[in-house]
Amino acid sequence: MDIILQLLNILGSLAMFLYGMKIMSDGIQKVAGERLHKILDYMTKNRFTAVLTGLIITSIIQSSSATTVMIVSFVNAGLLTLVKAIGVIMGANIGTTITAWIVSIFGFKLSLSVVSLPCIGIGMFFIFSKKHKRRDFGEILVGFGLLFLGLRFLKDSVPTINEENIGILEFLKNFTEHGIFSTLFFIFVGTTITIVIQSSSAAMAITIAMAFNGWIDFPTAAAIVLGENIGTTITAFLAAFNANVSARRAARAHMFFNVFGVLWMIIFFPLFLKLIVLIIPGSDTTRDIITFRLALFHTMFNIMNTLIFIWFVPAFAWLVERLVKPGERDLDKKYKLDYLSTGIQDTAEINIMKGKKEISKMAVITREMFTTFLEIFHNPNKNLSDLVESIKQKEELTDQMQEEISRYLAECAKESLNEESADNVAALLRITHELESIGDSCLNLNILAERRYNKKIKLVKVALSEIDDYAEQVMEFINFYIEHLENDFNAYNIEQAYVLEAAIDKSRNKLKKNAQRRLRKGSKVQGELLFIDIIRHFERIGDYSLNISQALKNLK
Repeated sequence: MDIILQLLNILGSLAMFLYGMKIMSDGIQKVAGERLHKILDYMTKNRFTAVLTGLIITSIIQSSSATTVMIVSFVNAGLLTLVKAIGVIMGANIGTTITAWIVSIFGFKLSLSVVSLPCIGIGMFFIFSKKHKRRDFGEILVGFGLLFLGLRFLKDSVPTINEENIGILEFLKNFTEHGIFSTLFFIFVGTTITIVIQSSSAAMAITIAMAFNGWIDFPTAAAIVLGENIGTTITAFLAAFNANVSARRAARAHMFFNVFGVLWMIIFFPLFLKLIVLIIPGSDTTRDIITFRLALFHTMFNIMNTLIFIWFVPAFAWLVERLVKPGERDLDKKYKLDYLSTGIQDTAEINIMKGKKEISKMAVITREMFTTFLEIFHNPNKNLSDLVESIKQKEELTDQMQEEISRYLAECAKESLNEESADNVAALLRITHELESIGDSCLNLNILAERRYNKKIKLVKVALSEIDDYAEQVMEFINFYIEHLENDFNAYNIEQAYVLEAAIDKSRNKLKKNAQRRLRKGSKVQGELLFIDIIRHFERIGDYSLNISQALKNLK
């Protein structure tokens, strides 16, 4: 009965640790959401900045699993190349070592109730504030307090080895002192623990707690830490299971990187342990020393692993591309945007950014549709059936994108969002709807171009010239909102948008009058009616563009 109670206490302590980590991570993401967005921009440079990006993000949100799943989802959406994704994953492995240092420096050295309870008390005071920034900061403090309170309970729940429970030590000794076989066994133990808990940070906290209370010695704990590096890859592997081939390759690269790292470490394991002991001398029985040694071992292993394999990132990419082949689902042209979650740690703020990136892709597709229409329209005597078909396919794609992005943003809205993020979701939903309407208008323009081709409708030169000028105005507005989907949108920009839309309305009125004047002078009815239909759809695109600009104004 006592054993069952101890296990329940350990589980409860672990649950508090994980819950505190989640609350703290959510609060940090809400406070630093925009900064995280800017950090992610470094991904587009090279593998070295990608490593730095992974390190920074994981240090902030304190979950390599969350970072890796996010990267897998970015690769799945085509926003990140495999080579750059591997670099970010390497950095995430280094970033997750921060947890071990937090536990080692603060977790078992300070009186945790002195730190945790005041944090929770002050945090709750902020949580009841009317200002969302203060509430977010309150979440960080409460999460921080619960995390350390969970660590305190975890330390107390894991019994210290003494005369009453010396059997635990004797049992574990049966699996030690067998050389490489002992190392392999405890690597397997570490892998299993992390797979079950689905958090390498929590598994690391358990390992340090067992070492701190004398259950395991430094070599055994270090072997378990190596296993945790393998176990943490399972989260991303499961998240990518139903994703596209690129995302599956990113997840597989993460697994290979960590497994290869553990393999070379097994060879040099005794020498590496001696190096750690030289850096931090003393006896394993000294509690603080063993925790610091574990934190240093974890950090040095991941840094050295990255320094070794960062030069072979293209080779890693080549290997996984050969091993992970496209399947039938990858040949399906239907657009699909999956909302990927880590389960324990959600990345709502970063997922909103991913949704924004998808909307930017949708905006570019609608611009391509408009450009293709102009090419078809200006070549009525050529057989451009391929271009006509491409507009139809892209219109179907925009319909699918609207449906999938809207569903995705609805999933984001279910998460615990601050007020700014909730407003951003609403604004992005509106932009998605307006872009789909622009896609519909481009399809209608395509139908008009087909009618001109099939019925051989003639337009006077002045009408063609007016359409060209009007198309330039519309294209200017399209380029305007596409540019500001990726950049800040301020009060001056919304004034620019109103000026652009007013110019489009003014041109529409003028062009309609010109068409009516030409009709009175005997111009062909079919040509002028086609002209009026075209400028009507141009003007609608201007209206939709203004609606997008108004929504951009609400994005923060």
